[in-house]
Order: sequence, then structure tokens, then C-alpha cells
Amino acid sequence: MAGLLSSECISEMMLSVVQQENTTLNAQYEEKVRPCIDLIDSLRSLGVEKDLALPAIAVIGDQSSGKSSVLEALSGVSLPRGAGIVTRCPLVLKLKKVKVGKPWEGRLLYKDNEVKLGSTAEVEEEIRRAQDIIAGKGEGISEEMINLEIKSSEVPDLTLIDLPGIARVAVGNQPKDIGEQIKRMIRKQIDKQETISLVVVPCNVDIATTEALKMAKEVDPSGERTLGILTKPDLVDEGTEVKIVAVMRNLVIPLKKGYMIVKCRGQKDINANQTLAEAIKKEKAFFEDHLHFRQGYSECKATVSFLAERLTRELVDHICKSLPHLENQIEEKLQTTVRELKKYGEAVPRSDKEKLTFLIEKIQRFNDNLSEVSRAEEPVEAEESRLFTKIRKEFQKWKQQLDQKATRLEEHLRDEVEEYSRMYRGKELPGFINYKTFEVIVKQNIDDMEEPAVHVLKIITDLIRADVNTIATNHFKAFPNLLRVTKVYIEDLRGQAEKTSEEMMRWQFKMEKIVYSQDSLYSYQLATSKQRGVSPFYTYTNADIKEMAHHVHAYFKIASDRLANQIPLILQYHMVQQYISNVQTSVLELIGEREDTNVEQLLRENGEIAQERHALQCSMERLRKAQQHLAKFVVNL
Repeated sequence: MAGLLSSECISEMMLSVVQQENTTLNAQYEEKVRPCIDLIDSLRSLGVEKDLALPAIAVIGDQSSGKSSVLEALSGVSLPRGAGIVTRCPLVLKLKKVKVGKPWEGRLLYKDNEVKLGSTAEVEEEIRRAQDIIAGKGEGISEEMINLEIKSSEVPDLTLIDLPGIARVAVGNQPKDIGEQIKRMIRKQIDKQETISLVVVPCNVDIATTEALKMAKEVDPSGERTLGILTKPDLVDEGTEVKIVAVMRNLVIPLKKGYMIVKCRGQKDINANQTLAEAIKKEKAFFEDHLHFRQGYSECKATVSFLAERLTRELVDHICKSLPHLENQIEEKLQTTVRELKKYGEAVPRSDKEKLTFLIEKIQRFNDNLSEVSRAEEPVEAEESRLFTKIRKEFQKWKQQLDQKATRLEEHLRDEVEEYSRMYRGKELPGFINYKTFEVIVKQNIDDMEEPAVHVLKIITDLIRADVNTIATNHFKAFPNLLRVTKVYIEDLRGQAEKTSEEMMRWQFKMEKIVYSQDSLYSYQLATSKQRGVSPFYTYTNADIKEMAHHVHAYFKIASDRLANQIPLILQYHMVQQYISNVQTSVLELIGEREDTNVEQLLRENGEIAQERHALQCSMERLRKAQQHLAKFVVNL
């Protein structure tokens, strides 16, 4: 699906309508707006926000900022009001404009509950009841969302997320950290690049001191995603109106989206039973007649009606720009989820026969993976190396140790030969090498390499143990009992293989104490050594040392080459091929001993793994449905 959506394409087809200058939404506009908003609402209903962020408008404000009044004016219903925190859960307010004459409809959804609302009068009480169920009775809060859907001819096409008002100080039974809890909830929402922050600020306070605007500026310093809403203009002290006008003109705390101003019902109006329709008329008259604020009205920056139109356009514009990125995000997240789910494997079947088949398949896949390791053909991630690649590096280090030993041998040979000549030389003339001296020097230097060879075994063993254990964990991590049994085999057989390897290596060094080489090989190496010339260490020494140097160098080269190959061969055979084969055989015996094997127990799954698999399966299902919704949207565009 990648590439089906482009912001330019969508903008040309939709925003040309959205950006009309009409103050009311005409029929053509409504036909384009509703599908766009419905798409995001449907994705939100699927729970896609658990996987990635969706375009949204979040309404935030300090306590008593007039936030609830603004939402009431937009929705046409009464929302919870009162002192303290009245919005205790995020409220997703979905407004759907229908044709004039169609009846009002309302629905409240939370947890597994769906409440059909018969009239606007029921909304406030049902929201309070939902908040008590979710957040508990009292004054605590919860991040679990409540969805309120309203269909009416009197509302705009719009979806908003109402968040709790910011409390500065805990009062009554509120948790002491209630302010920080609310800020964390708000920050979690407005920190997303996909969220437009609708910041409600009362006109009768210093705008610079409002916590909501401060938080919005922290996550959106340039104000690209922030729209300011000024409330309570009727409470502005006489003579200070010019300050509010300066804010409206974006001169105080600039925001790219600027500011709008509204006058909603106050508590006094509600007590006087003023209807929302009457409030809208009074608001219009207020701004038309106001000496300072009527300019804002003439610029369509004042009244709830202009705000509703502006918000709908902002949301649709934002959705259009976000859709191409959203499409790519869904595709990438789906691929990641499928990869993660693959690691957990399939769930355990129900019937005994299917369980046995399932166990056989699990073990067979594990053994196949081990066979790939044995052949040095196992798949690895981009930054990882195959086991044999790591082992080969250790073999190369072993060869380097032998070469370094040869170099040190030349450096110390003079002292050793002089010592043996002084103690054991008979009547032979200089240059006639003493074979006993030669044999002792060779044996001693080969013997010096035995423990370094055993050290190589330890390193290789650790590499193999880690790799085989990782493979077992990857295949059986969901089944603790099966993994534990397998790891017992891995460790027991590893110990046996290591012991056998060490015995074979030590036998190899015992055989190397038998100084022997084919005559032709030795003669060739001796001739090569003499052609190479003597080391600078022996330039000014006697003929004994020069001759001995050639013989020792020639023989140690032959012995060194044998050890450079033989030690890796021993390790490959016993620690890789035989060890892996024995592990495979032992694990297969779990199936062979059917009477003694408790398949049910071996396949008892880790509870957390099962939950994670289920969560990934749900995520995959959500994302696939989201792709289908996007595909239908493109087709119908």
C-alpha cells in the first residue's frame, strides 16, 4: 500500500474544499470532511493508538480556564462541571454533523460498556458514572479513555480529545502528586507530532503564567502545532482590553496558528437556565458590539461558530498532511510486529495428538538450526557473526601464538645452545650439531605451547556454549520446562565434549614429543632455512649456534604447522560436530521415550510469553484492519 497516499494528492482533492471562505459548511464540504475524520475515528476505535500515534486535537487548559464551557458550546451538551478536577479521564469527543431534521443521537463507550443516550440531559451524569467506574469514586484520574459520540445537525464535524485541567495544588482527597499525574498525561498526548494542542486560556489572567501554554511551548517551541483559545472576555478589567487584543494579534506569545476568542456560558448563565442556542446569540452580539473585540469578529477569529469551522479545517488539513506518513508507519509497524511474533512462534494446540506433533516440530526446527551451525550456514542478523566465524578468529590467534613462539625461540636460542654446549659438548668440532641438545630444545619449546592450546579450548567452548544456549532459548523460551531439560543436555554434553577434546589435545602434545618428520619434508625445510640465512642474533656467534638455529627453525616450522592444523581439527570434530550431534540426539530422545515423556508438562507455556504473543497478535490484527481502512479510503477518495 505504500505510496498510495500523498499529501499533495489529498490536499488537491480535499483542502480545496476545506479552505473555502464560507462561514458555514456547505454540502460539498461536508461530503469531503466526514470521510476524512471518520477514517481517523475508525482507526482510533480499532485501538491503533496502542501501536502508533494518530492525528488528533487535544484540548488542554488550567483548572477553571473555561475548557469545559468551550467543549459544551461546540458539542451542544452539558459536560461535568464543578470545583476541582471534573475531567478525570481523557474524553474523546466525536461530533458528527447530520442533515437538518434527523434526530439527535448520543453514545458513550468505555471499557466494554456502551451506553445509548436518549437526550443531551443524560450526558453529564453518564460521563460522571463512567469516570467513577474507570478512575474510582473520589478525585483520582486515569489514562483510560471515554468515547462520547454525538450526531446532530447543530454540531460541526470534529473529533477532540479533552484532557483533565491542570491542578497546581492538591485539595481534599486528591493524591498529593495529582498535578504531576495530570501533566504526565497531558505531555504524553501533546508530545506526539501528530497532535494539535488546543490551549484554553482565560482572558482575566496573565497569559504568561498559564501552565497549559507553558507545557505546549515546551513540546512545540515554534507553535506550529498549537492554537490558543481565549475565554471569559467579559471578565476583563476595563482598560486592559488592549492587552487581550495584543495576544489575539499574536504579539505577546506568538503561535503559528495564532489565537481565537470565545464567550461561553458561565455558571451564572447555567443557573439562569440559559440554553446553548441563546448563549450563541448573546456571544455574537457581544463581539459585534464590543469596541475592542469586534475586529476579531470581523476577521473570523471570535465566537464558537468560527472556532468550530476553524477546528474542523485544522483537523482535516492535519489529517491530510499526516496520511502518507501514517500509511508508512502502519506498514513499518506491521512488519516489525510480524517479525516479533515470529520469534514467539505459534500457540500450543489443544489436543494431545496435536501437542505431540507440535513438540516434534519444535525440536526438529531446533535441530535444523543446530545443523546449520555445524555447517556454518546459520542465518545471522546484520551486525552479528556466525559461530564458525568467531571460532576461526580464535584459530588464527592460535597460529599467531605459534609464530610468535618461533620468533622468541630464535631470540633465546643462542643462550640455550651455549649452555648445552658448555655442559654436554664432547670431542666434536664446531658446527657438528649435538642431536640430544637439538631434541631437548625442540621438546621444551613444543611443550610450552600445550597450556596455550588448552586455553584456546576454553575460549572455543565458551563461544559454543553461548551460541547453543542462545539457539535453545530462541526456540524454547516460551516453554520453561522444555528449555530447562534441553539446557541440562547442552551442559552435560558440553562437559563431556570438552573433556574429550582436552584429552585428545594433550595426546597430540605427547605425540609431538616424539621428534619426527618425513625426511623429504625436513630436508626441504632445512634447505629453506639455510637459504633464508641466519637471524641477526647469530651473526657474530660460533658455528654451533648457526647450525643449531637452522635445524631448530626447520623442525619447529614442521611441528608448528602440524599443531596449527591439528588443534583446530580436534576442536571442530569434538566440540562442534560431535557435540552438536549428541545434543540433537538427546533432545530427539524426548520424543522417542513417549511413555516417559510428559508432553503436557514440556509444553507448559510461560504466562508472560503467552500474553506477549497475544498482544502482538492483536496488534497485527489491528494494523491489518487499519491498512484495509486506508485502502478503502483511497478507493473512495
